[in-house]
Amino acid sequence: MPKIALVTDSTASIPKDLVDKYEIIVAPQILIWGKETFEDGVNITPSEFYTRIKTASVMPSTTQVTVAKFLEIYQHLLEQDYQILSILVSSKLSGTINSAVQAKSMLPPDAPIEIIDSNSTAMAMGFQLVTVARAIKQGATLPECMDLAQKATQHTGVFFAVDTLEFLHRGGRIGGATRFLGTALNFKPILELRDGKVEPIERVRTRRKSLDRIVELTVEQIGGRTPVRLSALHANAPEDAKIVLDNATAKLNPIETVFSEVSPVVGVHAGPGVVGLVYMAGM
Repeated sequence: MPKIALVTDSTASIPKDLVDKYEIIVAPQILIWGKETFEDGVNITPSEFYTRIKTASVMPSTTQVTVAKFLEIYQHLLEQDYQILSILVSSKLSGTINSAVQAKSMLPPDAPIEIIDSNSTAMAMGFQLVTVARAIKQGATLPECMDLAQKATQHTGVFFAVDTLEFLHRGGRIGGATRFLGTALNFKPILELRDGKVEPIERVRTRRKSLDRIVELTVEQIGGRTPVRLSALHANAPEDAKIVLDNATAKLNPIETVFSEVSPVVGVHAGPGVVGLVYMAGM
């Protein structure tokens, strides 16, 4: 039976226990902070990142996984006779897929490497990966895994509440939510990752209402489909994320829940305090 390796990037923010359990290879995004360069989740952790950003005089920036890193990963796996499936962050949010494609082009044309746009990020992409990983353990072929990954993109989504649009705006990831810029500070934007882009949903007046609203929107979007898997994600806001996950769990009776802290690179663009609710429903 052919061996299949799953490769993703660090924006997936999959908890370490799941990464280890399913042997998912995570290519690190790059964080640039002044004259320092970090590999996302490798030599800077989320807690270190959020502690440092509170007092930083220089704000960090990010860049995609390097071509060299993908080439290193792919070569290592091919030497072990693996077929490779890369499921990566939305091409509308990052150039990561371009790096992977360039790396693949440097290898023999018959190298068994497939690259899929998750059209998402964070645990919305993570659920896609875990679903495929479970199929691999049950003996799925590479074409079957590709079909499953493509199907999974249609069954996942994420709503999230932010304290400010400053970080998304500065990083150019704000999409249609530009129309929320310049609004009163007491309004809390609610956003959705839709078709691979950040799009605005609505504004509410308080933080607590925004947390309640992302649960309501998720329930509406799922529309009774089962089974349901949920993940609360957060950027240095674990208490609020727990409230959201508990509330959603009570309403949706999921078969699986995951608590996820977004990686530093995602934190650069989303900003401290973001809380999201990810779902996979109907598969």
